[in-house]
Amino acid sequence: MELKKNPNLELKRNSTLYFFIGMTVILLFAYLALEWKTFYATDGWDNADLKVQDELIEEVPLTFQKLPTPPPKIQAPPVIEIAEDDEEIVETVIESTETNENTEIPTIDDIEVAEDDVPDTVIFSIIENAPIFPGCEVIADEDEKKACFQQMMQKHIQKYFDYPEAAQEMGLQGRVNVIFTIQKDGSIGEVKIRGPHESLEAEAARIISKLPKMTPGKQRGTPVKVPFSIPITFKLQ
Repeated sequence: MELKKNPNLELKRNSTLYFFIGMTVILLFAYLALEWKTFYATDGWDNADLKVQDELIEEVPLTFQKLPTPPPKIQAPPVIEIAEDDEEIVETVIESTETNENTEIPTIDDIEVAEDDVPDTVIFSIIENAPIFPGCEVIADEDEKKACFQQMMQKHIQKYFDYPEAAQEMGLQGRVNVIFTIQKDGSIGEVKIRGPHESLEAEAARIISKLPKMTPGKQRGTPVKVPFSIPITFKLQ
């Protein structure tokens, strides 16, 4: 004999419905528990009251101090000296400098002519009449005279150049800068030499000492000093 269950009494028939109802109730209680707010009847606990006894408050009395009066300043009366009126004051008459019909007109011979302000030294590149190296006298153009001067200087250095043996043995070489001045009489002076070694400087000085006397440079027709610089290179082969 088989047992038959009543489908209306089957517990699993509405299990899904019961599950959602239970989850809804649990979520409702959880929400109420998290959002439940309580309030205190008074907020006096959040305010701090400081009670100070009246006996601790001390009133500081005001005191006044009288400073001593500074002593009065005694100022001596000024001494007035009366100078004797011995000197006679001569009053000068200020004459007018304006011309009138009585003003004398000076002649040309009475007028002083100021001298030309020609400098004592003029550099080689801007001088009007450059110094003339012997052999360049026939050239008329001033620029060509300056070019001839430099060419003759190079030839002079090559002619008298002699590399010192001591400098060659020590391996000395380099450039020696030479500055000299062509004086107003055409002579060479004020020689300044600077190089890497004394032996090379001495050789450069010897070469410059062999320079001939030149025609001096002129500025506005007046002889002037003309400085000139040239390098002498010592190079081992």
